[in-house]
Amino acid sequence: MSGLLAAAAWLTVAVWAGVCLFRAFWEFLALALRASAQALRPRTPGTPDPRIPPVGTEPAQRAYWSRLMWVDAYTSTRGAASAVRHRLLGRWMAVTARRMFTGRQPSTGYRFDHWIARFVVRLLAPGTALGAITGALLASAVLVLVHLVMWLLVALVWLAAVAGVAVLRGADRAVALVRRVRMKCPYPGCYRAFPLAVHRCAGCGRAHRELRPGRFGALWHVCSCGRRLTTVSLAGRDRLAVECPHCDRSLPAGIGRLRIVHVPVIGGTSSGKTMLMAAAVTGLHTTAGRSPLKVTFATDDDRRDVVDLNGQLRQDGWVRKTQGGQPRALMLRVTHRRRHRLVYLYDPMGESLYDVDSTRRQEYLAHADGVVLVVDVLAEPQVRRSLAAAEEELARAANPSEPGPWQTYQTFTGELSALAGRRRRGRLPLAVVVTKRDVLDRIDRLRVPATGIGPWLATIGLDPLVRDLGHRFRTRRYWALSAYAATGTGPLVSEQQRAAEAVLWILARTGLRVGKLLSEGSSEGSSKDRADASVPGPRDAPVQDRSTR
Repeated sequence: MSGLLAAAAWLTVAVWAGVCLFRAFWEFLALALRASAQALRPRTPGTPDPRIPPVGTEPAQRAYWSRLMWVDAYTSTRGAASAVRHRLLGRWMAVTARRMFTGRQPSTGYRFDHWIARFVVRLLAPGTALGAITGALLASAVLVLVHLVMWLLVALVWLAAVAGVAVLRGADRAVALVRRVRMKCPYPGCYRAFPLAVHRCAGCGRAHRELRPGRFGALWHVCSCGRRLTTVSLAGRDRLAVECPHCDRSLPAGIGRLRIVHVPVIGGTSSGKTMLMAAAVTGLHTTAGRSPLKVTFATDDDRRDVVDLNGQLRQDGWVRKTQGGQPRALMLRVTHRRRHRLVYLYDPMGESLYDVDSTRRQEYLAHADGVVLVVDVLAEPQVRRSLAAAEEELARAANPSEPGPWQTYQTFTGELSALAGRRRRGRLPLAVVVTKRDVLDRIDRLRVPATGIGPWLATIGLDPLVRDLGHRFRTRRYWALSAYAATGTGPLVSEQQRAAEAVLWILARTGLRVGKLLSEGSSEGSSKDRADASVPGPRDAPVQDRSTR
């Protein structure tokens, strides 16, 4: 009896080893690897994966490494384990072993007719069941090692992708910091800064609010339309149409790679701000024609606004009073050799600087990189009181601004400290432009001297203004010109160039090397200058009178 039991045991071991090594192990391993591979099969590009829910309203697909890679790895591991379990319990245990234990054919399930066949099958059943179980366990052990290596590689790929995203973002941010690129909205009612603009897909026009290295891709994002959009500014991201993320209005192309220089033109009503700005734009284009300087309009709207303004000046000789509460910036691209700037010129209406509340609503002042202060000498009461009757008629015909320059300056500079900060205000370059020189040169007492415009302002009755300028602004410069003579029909090129110099000088303070384009005749002051110091001024003859008022 013991011999029969030993023989049965050896038979069971032999069957167990044979089934395990020559059938079950390889079957389970092949089945599991096939299930793993099917979970990792390539998907159709451009089609969303149903296993990954969309993220917000961004019309881009999640990058494979950000989540789908982990989903695929989990699906692969789970598929392999499920394949082994279902084959072991479903086919080997529930079908093959069960049929053999009941004396049936393993493949068909038909009962053997002869008792010897049934006995032999029952004798082979334990070894077959043990072989299947052992084969499944060995295959599972191999699969554990394979999937551990796979998960390690997935983790390494994910870390490399995250590091790549961090490097690309850091490089993009470093370039922006080096170039001092800070994007801000030029539109009234917004004027807000933002780190990333909204980019429109060139194919379908959908808005991408996260077009940067991140979860939707490191080097590019795939739009829902299937188009690839680069995520790096240096690689051409800013060639796409862009919008402000706060007000959704269109922004000039390249705003993310150009340093923005904000230049508000400050002055009272009828002080000549708009004509000065028109003259400055024309003067910049004139200067560009004879130097390495290049000037272009940032948008078609800017070109159209300047064309309309110049047409009005040629037709009427002057412009209508600036309307609206907050101004839209006139945007220009200025290039000198390899350096580029995007210039925002603001022309607020004079009434916006009448009181503290209206001035505080001029939020663009918080971003100012330099200020052009337009001084209408004829609007200062102390100056007017010193004029003779005939000279008073000339002054009245020149349509003096309201209020005077000293009052306008006081309101403006007080709120500038609140918006931009006292320390930053002290570092702002201030271009002081005396306008209506065509009228001033016809009044002997107010004739603009060839040198020392600052001291001249102090002697004619604007000494408080000059002294306060010296106290609050360490960097300042003076010009005197006729904005009327620089615009309209037959404008004087010399006056246009003076108007452009005020803007060029501010650009020079931002690192644009245009200092050689400034004439030696403009006068400059610093915090060390005394109010009565003699500084050089424009050395050219009085301009011809073109005033018809």
